[in-house]
Amino acid sequence: MPRAKEKVIVPQIPSVSRQMAVSRIRESLEMLTDEETSICKVAAEHGIFCHGFKRYTDNELRRRYGWIVRKRPGMTREELEEIANDWQLAQQQVHDTDFACDVQTKLHDTCCGWDDFTNEELEGFYKQVTGREVHVS
Repeated sequence: MPRAKEKVIVPQIPSVSRQMAVSRIRESLEMLTDEETSICKVAAEHGIFCHGFKRYTDNELRRRYGWIVRKRPGMTREELEEIANDWQLAQQQVHDTDFACDVQTKLHDTCCGWDDFTNEELEGFYKQVTGREVHVS
């Protein structure tokens, strides 16, 4: 007697808009920042999200913050990261936002903020910070 075919249920991965994914990632990461610590510093120190300042080689970091380096060419990477962190925090105040990625999305200065990431990268970040899979569209 032939067996009835078993139904295989494949879980659906929910779809979210890019804007919603960014919003949820931001909410999850904001709790790691404070008045003295930008997401760039947090991401670098904890190896999460985009890896912040650590995603750049020494030369690339010096190029991205060249206007700082020109005033103090002998500074160490650690010194540059501290000043860059303070600069990101100052930009957040000037632009009245709590997250460096939002500022950089507008300015495209030291990075391109959220514009640096593909939908697939956002899916990975989303899973990393929320523990849940989504499809970003």
